[in-house]
Amino acid sequence: MSKLPADDFFNDIDYPNIVDNIKGIFTSDSSINALLDFERVLDDSDLYAYKNWINGEIVDGPLIKKYSVACVLMYPEKLMPDPRGGKRLLHLGCLIHFKKTEIEVPVKIETPDDFKAGTHYPKMAKKPVWLVRIEIPKEIMNDIREGSIDLQGQTLDLEELDDAYEEDLDKEGSEDNQDQSAQSGGMPAPDMSAGAAPPVIPGAMQ
Repeated sequence: MSKLPADDFFNDIDYPNIVDNIKGIFTSDSSINALLDFERVLDDSDLYAYKNWINGEIVDGPLIKKYSVACVLMYPEKLMPDPRGGKRLLHLGCLIHFKKTEIEVPVKIETPDDFKAGTHYPKMAKKPVWLVRIEIPKEIMNDIREGSIDLQGQTLDLEELDDAYEEDLDKEGSEDNQDQSAQSGGMPAPDMSAGAAPPVIPGAMQ
């Protein structure tokens, strides 16, 4: 993680570009899908357990590259995300950059004086913010989307793990039925489902 100089990729972020970026996201299925995978990595890395990370607003991206996807999140100055949370992403091979800056945003319209002279547009006011750029390798995004995890150097597929549990449960159920059959002298267990005839017990009708 590093604080970058002023002449970096954060320079193009202003209010009009943020609005255009958000409009572009909602009109692009590929951007929506990329963001879903991007956010899934942040969530599965437990990033949101660290202070203020949950408060981020996307202001740029997703920038989809050949091997990675990058996004810029914005936070109010007083809600800087805990840098310790970013270390969890660094361990996954992600790149993270912080920058403290100002961005001009429209003021809240409360009186006619809040409009620009001779227009119906609100005045702009500078707002101190933190910008955080996160770049995640596509390999990590794909692994989490496909439901696999890395455990001590071994890749485990969660779907196969669930199937294995189901097989064990079926096996245990079959063994339980065999045990009950053996205990009842080889007679099958009575059907107690709704509408089934009651079991016939020899001598009970005498």
